[in-house]
Amino acid sequence: MPGLCGKGKFAFISLWFIICVFVFCEFLIYYTVMFSCVWPDNEATLSSQRGEGSTPVLKTLVLSDTHLLGAINGHWFDKVRREWQMERAFQTALWLLQPEIVFILGDIFDEGKWSSSEDWEDDVRRFRQMFRHPTNTELLVVVGNHDIGFHYEMSWFKLQRFEKVFNITSARIVTKKGVNFLLVNSVALHGDGCSICQDVEDELIKISRALNCSIQVGRHGRKRVKSSMDKSPHFVFQHYPLYRISDVECTGEDAATLEERNLVFKQQYDSLSLVASHKLLWWFQPRLILSGHTHSACEKLHSGKFLEISVPSFSWRNRNNPSFILGSISSYNFTLSKCFLPRESTVISIYCSAGALLIIIILTYCQLLKKNLHYAQCLVSKHKIL
Repeated sequence: MPGLCGKGKFAFISLWFIICVFVFCEFLIYYTVMFSCVWPDNEATLSSQRGEGSTPVLKTLVLSDTHLLGAINGHWFDKVRREWQMERAFQTALWLLQPEIVFILGDIFDEGKWSSSEDWEDDVRRFRQMFRHPTNTELLVVVGNHDIGFHYEMSWFKLQRFEKVFNITSARIVTKKGVNFLLVNSVALHGDGCSICQDVEDELIKISRALNCSIQVGRHGRKRVKSSMDKSPHFVFQHYPLYRISDVECTGEDAATLEERNLVFKQQYDSLSLVASHKLLWWFQPRLILSGHTHSACEKLHSGKFLEISVPSFSWRNRNNPSFILGSISSYNFTLSKCFLPRESTVISIYCSAGALLIIIILTYCQLLKKNLHYAQCLVSKHKIL
């Protein structure tokens, strides 16, 4: 009986150890790592705290390239694993940071360009489950090449299917707390006169004219706002980055690998064309451009004054250390910070270390049990001899 009780107690402790490791790696690690993420201080916030005025500050969370696996290429375990990781990361971020608005910069789905109607509905259902959010948080997306296909695969059917689900258009101004965001379908900025491309370009020209016409120049050369359209600098959010030769100038722990940084970008595939990039900068002269697509981080200053930040992929399938951007944005200023998610290598190391430790404990226990049994047998034998 004591042996049976000892075995039962050991089994219970072993099971409890396994459960604790699992709960930490699949739940608690997200809170542990992301607890250090904080909203960056904005000058408007600091001024308000000093009693110098109250300019609203918008708490903005930006992520990119979730690449939800579909029915064609997605292995079931890979799909379940990646979606669970992204769901836990996103829900933890919402709980800890409580953003007012969330942007996803395209490639929501990995197989949107191929999906049948049935598979598309299933992908959308899973996305809504993973990225569910409270009513006081607004979620907006831009379209990526994996959502509707590259330019040569793009069609009105796939584009309108995406726009209907997410209630967006290919060129749209979103205003929140006096801050204007321009959301662009960069996949359509091919410049070859295709019907979708022409439609998007015409809409961008209209928006640009409306923004420019909203400003008058007063007697002393000061800009005077005529309408609410231009109360803030322009923030352009899109999937493709503006044209750059490569990622060779990109630095940071979530930048591309040294080998990838030297790869020359192909226009209209890895980035927008040089012509399309110049058009966007000329039309809008944005204060900040946020883009995705490359799956790695990069900061690029175009023409010496237009800052672009490429947001890394949010999926562990694409990188070991996913991250997202936190922005405190007011009508005249913005500050950004980056929040990293748990490294997948760390999670794997914890599981491997815990497994090795458990095996050692079990082997040690078995050896100890074996010795105790041998000792008991010896005592029984001596008793019989006596």
